[in-house]
Amino acid sequence: MDREEVTEFLGQVPLLQRLPGSSIRRIAEAVEVKRYEPGNYVAREGEPVDGLCIIVDGQAEVSAPANAEEANNPDYVLNKYDYFGYGRNSSVHQVNVVALSKLTCFILPNQYGYLLQPKTIWNAEDTPETHSLLEQILHLEPLEVDLFRGFTLPEAPTFRQVFGGQFIGQALLSHPLLLSAILIVTALAAASKTVDCLKMVHSLHAIFLIAGDNNLPIIYQVHRERDGSSFATRKVEAKQKGQVVFTLIASFQKEEVGFEHQAASIPDLLNLEEIRERRLTDPRFPMQYRNSAAKKKFVPWPIEMRFCEDSASQHKPSSNYWFRARGKLSDDQALHRCVVAYASDLVFSGVSLNPHRKKGLKTYSLSLDHSIWFHKPVKADDWLLYVIDSPSAYGGRGFVTGRMFNQQGELVMSLTQEALIRKEKTRGPNPRPKL
Repeated sequence: MDREEVTEFLGQVPLLQRLPGSSIRRIAEAVEVKRYEPGNYVAREGEPVDGLCIIVDGQAEVSAPANAEEANNPDYVLNKYDYFGYGRNSSVHQVNVVALSKLTCFILPNQYGYLLQPKTIWNAEDTPETHSLLEQILHLEPLEVDLFRGFTLPEAPTFRQVFGGQFIGQALLSHPLLLSAILIVTALAAASKTVDCLKMVHSLHAIFLIAGDNNLPIIYQVHRERDGSSFATRKVEAKQKGQVVFTLIASFQKEEVGFEHQAASIPDLLNLEEIRERRLTDPRFPMQYRNSAAKKKFVPWPIEMRFCEDSASQHKPSSNYWFRARGKLSDDQALHRCVVAYASDLVFSGVSLNPHRKKGLKTYSLSLDHSIWFHKPVKADDWLLYVIDSPSAYGGRGFVTGRMFNQQGELVMSLTQEALIRKEKTRGPNPRPKL
């Protein structure tokens, strides 16, 4: 195997899939190849553990515990992608492992064991300063293979309704409902951590079933629907109190060379410098906001936004803005796609309410479903233009479409969403009890 083939193989090992892609590539450089003939001891009880052993080809038998009912129990036969010798306290082997056939193994020596214990699922660096707020928001705790636990951090934005236009950052309201963007991206993160690191998500389809609770942890159960040489499919269920609140289907593809064209062009809108200059000098903007713009404090989120239009009061069913993640993200394309998916839902559904806004009218929107197609690699900590349109609203549902372009004018993503959009019910005086 060459280095790329070793990396691809290691990406299929469930134990390693939860690691940052950079860690898997470093493990691919560190592993040693060992081969055994049938009947050879791969490990002897009581002997020191050399490191993590991963079966590449062939079968090995583990000596059954004394209380085992059947000596040939299939649970004690190791096959391709199985492993042993992992654990901080594994100083000596507890059982014998014998090759049943010609056997090839990868050995990760003990001195590289730290690669199995990254600081986060996205970042292998030791210094907390290298972990951006978004990486912390997207962190998942692996409970076991295909099972993760996530939490809503106090720093993570939550909202009940979004008002479009220039003052979007100040218009978010805190609410005990879980932000749909967090559900989308953490479910995608969970799915990404069960797939070969060389396969990147190219499409996802999410359905919101029940409003989540920020105060409760979320359990993400990943189902491996398909694993092929080019594509992989994952289904994720997000649960709270044992109840499914959200489902996501994601498809992953190994990069390949093929036909290429782009019919959509980046709109002729204000560029980043023109937006900033106008916000500093336009007297129609409040002085407080212009001072904030001068200090580069546009929105109090982990996502920085710069809107191209003057105000959503124009009642246009559209919105265009530049955005990027705050801080420097680690070099993991899976992370960058998760971050962009997170950012895609912050304003999206609110655009369908723009034509209906008027003074004194209180509204709210809740995501019903959300779909994303990734056309090209994205860099979430560099500026991206988000072009949003709402072609229809009917029956309490608003429909929006979106396109994302990088600064080179390349179309990197397409998106759709349907959301529940309603007037907020006004509460009258408490009725008198009937006697």
